[in-house]
Parts: sequence; structure tokens; C-alpha cells
Amino acid sequence: MKKVLSLILAGSLALSLVACGGAASSSAPAGSSAPAEGNKVLKVAAIETAYGSEMWKAVAKAFEASHEGVTVELVTDKNLEDVIGANMKAGDYPDVVHLATGRPAALTETLIKEDGLEDITDVLSMTVPGENVKVSDKIAGGFTDSSLTNPYGDGKTYMAPMFYSPCGLFYNAGLFEEKGWEVPKTWDEMWALGDKAKAEGIALFTYPTTGYFDAFFYALLYEVGGPEFFDRAMKYEEGIWQTEEAKAAFDIVAKLATYTDSTVPANANNDNFTKNQQLVLDNKALFMPNGTWVIGEMADAPRADGFQWGFTALPAVKEGGDSYSYTWFEQCWIPAEAQNKELAKEFIAYLYSDEAANLFANTKTKNDDGTEKLSGAIQPIKGFADTLEGDNKLFYAIYDNGAKAALGNFAATEAVEGVNMADTLFGTVNSLVSGDKTEDQWIADVTKVSDQLRAALK
Repeated sequence: MKKVLSLILAGSLALSLVACGGAASSSAPAGSSAPAEGNKVLKVAAIETAYGSEMWKAVAKAFEASHEGVTVELVTDKNLEDVIGANMKAGDYPDVVHLATGRPAALTETLIKEDGLEDITDVLSMTVPGENVKVSDKIAGGFTDSSLTNPYGDGKTYMAPMFYSPCGLFYNAGLFEEKGWEVPKTWDEMWALGDKAKAEGIALFTYPTTGYFDAFFYALLYEVGGPEFFDRAMKYEEGIWQTEEAKAAFDIVAKLATYTDSTVPANANNDNFTKNQQLVLDNKALFMPNGTWVIGEMADAPRADGFQWGFTALPAVKEGGDSYSYTWFEQCWIPAEAQNKELAKEFIAYLYSDEAANLFANTKTKNDDGTEKLSGAIQPIKGFADTLEGDNKLFYAIYDNGAKAALGNFAATEAVEGVNMADTLFGTVNSLVSGDKTEDQWIADVTKVSDQLRAALK
């Protein structure tokens, strides 16, 4: 659920986005027999999310089959930190860990702070096992160039990108077809469409909760200033929020607030957010920021005749400008204290093989009610969207259709009592829509918080 996602260090929440409560862990070789003496044992620990654990078992078994003499000892759990944390403190480390940043226990962040991650830059130049292509040529552009994979800003990769979920604007493609409307390519076209829709009693915009403005605003910062400007903002650079680029982003959100359905702020909470999403299904609002998980959230909701999900990146700031879609993704890493680093790197390289990608996406797993579904975890591999079907093909092909991927988030800081950038930068949108705060007040508040956090940078 996206409610978890609005943590500043998100990563996919996301992706832990869907991480659930506690469950029994599994710790056993992927195969059915114990490893023979002299075999290599690779210890793999993976967080269990709504994707399930079956896909990891299938991938581990396939890796064993293609690597003679290797046994994968797999541990999966919904509260993985509780399972492996104590052993790590005692010096017993897994060789490979799939655990994203942004989780309450912050185990991955702790390892980052303690320089406890192995440099895996050389994995990018490795050949994908079973294929004739390098890992760097398989991974979609931009995914290994952000603070989520290169946390120290030293040009080296310490975390491998896993299981991504693009975010953007969702709409009813059936309504657009019925009305003969074009999806706006620029913000000027967006405002024009908003006026046209308003004349027919339809709001231009809705949002589930203000937490969804994280992915939205990150992509917008890329659009107004590019990756370098985004990085400067994420590091709380002095004066950054008074620049022309930042003002352009604030202006767009403030104007969008005037085009937002007036009922949205009252329902923009964890209990009623689906009411705001329902506005799109009922043709009462055109666009909403969201991630691919919204399809499942609203699967049983009523909808207008002819409803069909549509998905687009943010409109460009000007004609010919770049259009961006933010993506949440999870991470996989090797502890610096791991015993089998070379084999661990081979395993991570294998995670980008077509074989592994298909297992992550298409392994059968069970819902809580016992019904079956496909795992649905999508690796950030170039062209993999072509193998998908239905809505997923539409969503995951967004970066193959001209949009650029926005990646990264605010730099980590020491805790500052009473100061929260997410609450200030994103949470204020409710007050903009209701008219309780002005844009200038918003900018002043964000500037103050940024100054306080800059002094607390780690």
C-alpha cells in the first residue's frame, strides 16, 4: 500500500510497498536434498512481500540447476530483519540480501551508514549467466545511477535494482476516447483540458492522499531542472527552493490544486483514500497520481461504462521538453562480511537473466484467501515489458514509449525533532486545495525545513 511509501527513504515501499505483517520464515536449501560434502552453499535472504516467496524458491532452484555443485540456502520472511538481524550481529551474514531501504527497521540503512555493503560495481560488467550479454546492457537506463543504488555518491554501485513499479497519472482511457480528448503532452495542454472538463462538470485532478505527491513532485523536479537539479534539491542545497526551477514546480502544483475536486482533502487519509481514487472510475475527475498497485486496490470497485485504465507520465513543462515518470524499486545487496562474495555476485548477475525475470513475474503463488495468482514481480530489464500482457504491458512499457525514469529521493539526515520534509513538501497540498495556505507560505515552510535538515545531513 502506498501509505507506507511516503517515507522519505522509499524504495520501493514500494516495494516494501506491499510488505505485510509477520509470518513464518522458511530456511532451507532450494532443492530437496542436503548439500553434498564439498558443495558450495550460498546463503540468500529475501523479504517476502505480496509477491510471495514461491518465486524466490523457483529462482534459487533454477540457479542451482545451472550451477553444478551449488546449493542455495534460502530464507524468506515478511519480517526478514527479525530473522537475520541477530545472526548478523553475531557475525553470521547471508551472502545475498534482498531488502529495500525505507522499512521501519532500517536494517539496510544501518548497513549503509556502517559501510557494511560490498561494492558490486563489477557485477555490471559481468556476463549474465546463460546469456551472451552484460548485466549493464540488460538493466533499463538510469536504474544504477541513483542514490538508491549508489548511496555514497562515489560513482560505485552497492545495491542492485530489483522489482520496479512505475508511477504516473492514471485516467479512464475510455472516457478520453468517448470525448475525443487527447492526453496532454504539456502542462499548458493540461490546463486547457482542465477548463474543457470543468465545463462538463468534471474535475481535472484527484489524489488518494498527499503522500502520493512524493513520486509526483520528484518527477516534476526532474522536468523543471533535470537530474542535476534534482540531486541538488535532494541534498538540501542552500537557496535551492528559491530558484526559477523550483518556482516552476511549485507553480504547477499550486495551479493543479485549483483544478482538484473539492472533496479530495476530506478523504485524503488512510481510511478513505479509495473514495478519491473512485472519482476517476466514476468520471468525476480525469487524472490521479498513483502506482501500478492501484489496479488491484480498485479491482472490485464499480466503474463507468466503457472504463479502461490509461497511464501516462507527467506532461512536459514545455513543448519538446522531457516527460518523466518516477519509479519505485527495491534493492538487493551483498554484506561486506559475506563469506561467498564471488558466488553472490554470480547470483545477482543471474537475477537479470530472462529465466529469472520470467520466474519472478510468472511463478504461481497464493492470495491470503487461498486463490492462486502470478507473483508479478517485474525486473527492470530492457524490453521485458514486451513479454507482459494486459494492463501490465501498458504500465511497464512507459519507459519504452518516450518517458524518462525519475529515480532517487532525499538524502538521509539525523532526526530533527518536529521536522519532516515529506509532511511539509507533500502534506501541504491539502491546504493548497482547501485554500488554507498560499503558495508563498508553502515555499517558506519548505525552505525552513530544508535549512534545518541540511544542517543534519549524515
